[in-house]
Amino acid sequence: MTVPVLLSALVLLRGLGLLGVKRFASWPSSAAHALAVMLFMTASAHFVPASVIVMPNHADLVAMVPPAIPFPSAMVYLTGVLEILGALGLIVTRTRRAAAYCLVLLFAFMLPANIYAATAEIPFAGEPASPLWQRIPEQILFAAVALWATRGTQPLAALLRRRIAEPASSRG
Repeated sequence: MTVPVLLSALVLLRGLGLLGVKRFASWPSSAAHALAVMLFMTASAHFVPASVIVMPNHADLVAMVPPAIPFPSAMVYLTGVLEILGALGLIVTRTRRAAAYCLVLLFAFMLPANIYAATAEIPFAGEPASPLWQRIPEQILFAAVALWATRGTQPLAALLRRRIAEPASSRG
């Protein structure tokens, strides 16, 4: 479900860009916002109670956490918060590059849970586990989109150097 959300948001937002919405004037900017839409959607599942069965919920995600990881429920909440922060960071142009790099790390950090869920055949939202051949390429796709979204943005270090170098009076 995540890839269709990502792709449809990308097409819709880029279409708005073609209609004159400046925020979506480029593919990378549209990709940043589309990934943010997807992340807000996936992050919501981290906080949904187990009684909700129409979508993935907190209990589904806790089941995906490998047994070697301590405090699985807390880890699910933490990754949900990090996904939300990453989505917000992608939306803000000045933080997009830093957010993308952090999201790449987050996707890598969450990969063992996806591998575990696939190999242990953990059901997700009442559906059979998605196969490993699907999960790994999805994580790679999400990381690639995050990095692609940084095209045209300045590196964070350059922004910080410029901010430090300019006189305080010119900052407003």
